[in-house]
Amino acid sequence: MKKYSSILETNLKKVLNLQKLEIIVPILLVLFFSAYSIPSKKKTFKNTAFTVVIDAGHGGHDPGCMHDGVKEKEVTLAIALAIGAKLKEQSPEIKIIYTRAGDHFISLWERAAIANKNNADLFISIHCNSTKNVSVSGTETFAMGLNQSAGNLDVAKRENQVVLLEDDYLTRYEGFDPNSPESHIYFSLSQNAHMEQSISLAAKVENQISEKMKRPSRGVKQAGFVVLWKTKMPSILIETGFLSNTQDRLFLKSKVGVSKMAEGIVNAILEYKKTYQTSPSK
Repeated sequence: MKKYSSILETNLKKVLNLQKLEIIVPILLVLFFSAYSIPSKKKTFKNTAFTVVIDAGHGGHDPGCMHDGVKEKEVTLAIALAIGAKLKEQSPEIKIIYTRAGDHFISLWERAAIANKNNADLFISIHCNSTKNVSVSGTETFAMGLNQSAGNLDVAKRENQVVLLEDDYLTRYEGFDPNSPESHIYFSLSQNAHMEQSISLAAKVENQISEKMKRPSRGVKQAGFVVLWKTKMPSILIETGFLSNTQDRLFLKSKVGVSKMAEGIVNAILEYKKTYQTSPSK
């Protein structure tokens, strides 16, 4: 373990050049915003089919969160497949790729690799939330970035726990420890030039859910998710609701709920595509 702690410490120092983690956050913010260059509002997509990778969270021997017999891995798969079907129905020219289309386990790095290998335009990761406070409900959509609250960190830590099911995860994820706040801070630093587009897409998702679907929304947030870490395109993680909440759980396990959630996400994707895509040069 000393070896991997050293790896993480080295990575932190390379990025931060700090000796004490107590001063990490204010300096992180200064470094990030001074180095970040805002991309133009319009993005010209490659001269090939607009490609969306849809990632159903968890799967196989990783059930995700569970409440009253409802498993996150089953809900996420149902929503992911419904998103793909609705996208194909409304825009047949869009290329749809699933990280999984059945009940099997896929490591977090493989999910990002699928998106990168296919030169995807968007990466959409579908999840369900859970908390001890069963009164909490609603969706929240995340982009990669600094945790702004303990709640955001808790969500990231829970979703990132899946790396413990992978072989040699400490080496593959550069010493990442899902239980360490410092590890999540390091991951949060790995922001790329697609932050503006990712946050824009996340906002469109939450707007569709709250304004059009009249479902409770907890807004757009940022945190250090391993599954978003290595993606090379605008990427978001959608927590579609709390399985720990009775109303959310009943909605998400129903065919109507799955269909409505998928519809809202599809509308957001198409709205995003229309906003950011320009005609390819002839």
